[in-house]
Amino acid sequence: MQCKNNGNGRGCCFARNGAGEAEAHLSKGDFKLSSTDWLEEVPGGIADNQIFEVRFKNTRKGFYANVNGLLLKEGDIVAVESSPGHDIGIVSLTGDLVARQMRRVGFRPEKSEFRKIYRKAKPYDIEKWEEAIALEHSTMIHARQIAEELGLNMKIGDVEYQGDKIKAIFYYIADDRVDFRELIKILADTFHIRIEMKQIGARQEAGRIGGIGICGRELCCSSWISSFVSVTTNSARVQEIPLNPQKLAGQCGKLKCCMNYEMDSYIDAKKEIPRINAPLETIDGQYFLSKTDIHKRLMWFSTDPHMPVSLTALSIERVRAILAKNRKGIKVDRLVDEKEMAAEPAEAGFINVVGEESITRFDQPDRKRGGRNNRGRGNRRGDNSQGEKNTKPEGRDNTPRPQGERGPRPERRNGGNNPQGERGPRPEKRTGEGRAPQEKPAQEKRSGTQGNRRPPHHRKPNSGGKDGK
Repeated sequence: MQCKNNGNGRGCCFARNGAGEAEAHLSKGDFKLSSTDWLEEVPGGIADNQIFEVRFKNTRKGFYANVNGLLLKEGDIVAVESSPGHDIGIVSLTGDLVARQMRRVGFRPEKSEFRKIYRKAKPYDIEKWEEAIALEHSTMIHARQIAEELGLNMKIGDVEYQGDKIKAIFYYIADDRVDFRELIKILADTFHIRIEMKQIGARQEAGRIGGIGICGRELCCSSWISSFVSVTTNSARVQEIPLNPQKLAGQCGKLKCCMNYEMDSYIDAKKEIPRINAPLETIDGQYFLSKTDIHKRLMWFSTDPHMPVSLTALSIERVRAILAKNRKGIKVDRLVDEKEMAAEPAEAGFINVVGEESITRFDQPDRKRGGRNNRGRGNRRGDNSQGEKNTKPEGRDNTPRPQGERGPRPERRNGGNNPQGERGPRPEKRTGEGRAPQEKPAQEKRSGTQGNRRPPHHRKPNSGGKDGK
């Protein structure tokens, strides 16, 4: 069985069973303000508490009494009392956590009566509920057009039909007070339902729509915040956050709610920071406060009051000691104490969390560059195995030439300067008995860089000379 129509923010989808009756199936994660019952597996909590939390579209929830003694669990679709008629919702929380939830959201049962849970939803109730949900989007678009024609300065952000399809709640946003009496008459005549207008703020609208914040997580107003606390720019000043409107504003256009989360810890940490009303006086000159790290308990001072020049970090204790001496008219010898300089820990460099080995430790080594080849290359570059540099071969003029002049060509391997276009006889090939008489000494051969010759690993073994290895 495959669901075809979703619940439009209610956390369920609809399908038909074999008999053609409408059924609703839960889809986890498709609803706002989700609750986790961490006492679900603890026995004995459900029978004692007859109050259940029931959720509706998006962030709307309510607390209802199980007056008929139904065996309900989380995820059951129930028909509850409404005015007028009845509404369809889903049980979202049971047991002892319901009382904790009521205290958290500020619900007071002594000042209001609990509405009733009538029954578990029947196929007829679910079918009518599905029809009502299918009308919500088209109703919202038509209502926006009517409000625009009337010239009302308001925005209809969402429409929620009641489960029995005889009433609808229109959520709207407006900066000023709006006279929508004419709008209600037109909406009632157009859709033939009872109209309820409910004004919400920008934060509530963001919670109903949902989204992802810059932190990469779901919006707090959509996931768990049920009561909003006012946020001011003072929260940013206390935490030394730059007053950039684009950075401080959330998706609702208001200041981010998360700026209030760590403000208390910043206020407590700031109590230990000394107040700087004047620059620190030293024999070398004056030092001005540039910035402060509250949690590290460090204060940076600059030699320029307007620019961070030659910043020096001081601990809170050292700043207090300097301030105490400055109040007495004493200038300290130096800004940083010698004890602090000696006890200052070294800054932690790069730490390889995977391992202290090289990142290329799994690469296969190139065998062509190992062993004798490297030694041969080192000799050709002029470095021998003992780390000493070989001298250049004898007979070569190493004196620098003036710029623009060109000296004679170096001697060829056959031992002379040939005229242009002529070539001398090639040296005889090596044999096992010794070297050819016209060939240069072995040491010059190995250390020099002249001539075109094969690499050492292509030579045939020499059994006669002192270089035969």
